[in-house]
Amino acid sequence: MKKNVKATAKKELSIPIYNSKGKELERYALDKELFTGNVNKGILYQAVLMYNANKRHGNASTKTRGEVSGGGKKPWRQKGTGRARAGSTRSPLWRGGGKIFGPHPRDFHYDLPKKIKALAFLSSLNSKVIENKMTGIDSLEIQEAKTKNFKSIVDALKLKGKSLFVLDNIDDKIKKASRNLACVNVKNYKNFNTMDVLMCDNIVMTKVALGKLPERFKG
Repeated sequence: MKKNVKATAKKELSIPIYNSKGKELERYALDKELFTGNVNKGILYQAVLMYNANKRHGNASTKTRGEVSGGGKKPWRQKGTGRARAGSTRSPLWRGGGKIFGPHPRDFHYDLPKKIKALAFLSSLNSKVIENKMTGIDSLEIQEAKTKNFKSIVDALKLKGKSLFVLDNIDDKIKKASRNLACVNVKNYKNFNTMDVLMCDNIVMTKVALGKLPERFKG
């Protein structure tokens, strides 16, 4: 039992909290029950498959021989020509004919159990913490809705690649200031998911959002 206690103690994780100027203010201790350092790659794989499948429109469609226009008349008589029997020029064997096993519109959507999705979400977050790609910010406020103001915060935090900002509240100024930055994605702590985390190189969360994150896993 003592060995297990020691192993659990080692998994206490924390991330740095910066201000908008890029100065480190403190180390934030993450929730022990959520951030254990465990990453379940099998569950992550299932979640990625689900999210990608649910994005498919399933609009691909082909026509069968009964849907292709034309072909109403028998090309030639049944016997005596020396050629194979043919009943329609729209047979799948003919050029311009219908498709036998072509695709048709279908729904690719499916869902995973809530516990599986929650575990995949936690695994994605833990992976960022382990890779030191999750940081915190004390608050994110912009005086003017200008792209350069948001870009200055990104530069101050020395973020490279795609960055996901998770906030507790997103006002119009932040929306307008961040929408022209291709490398930035801004989400509310209630709405971001596993794919949002996996598709970014860095994740930045406000201190309030970090405190409210456990609400996502209640019930």
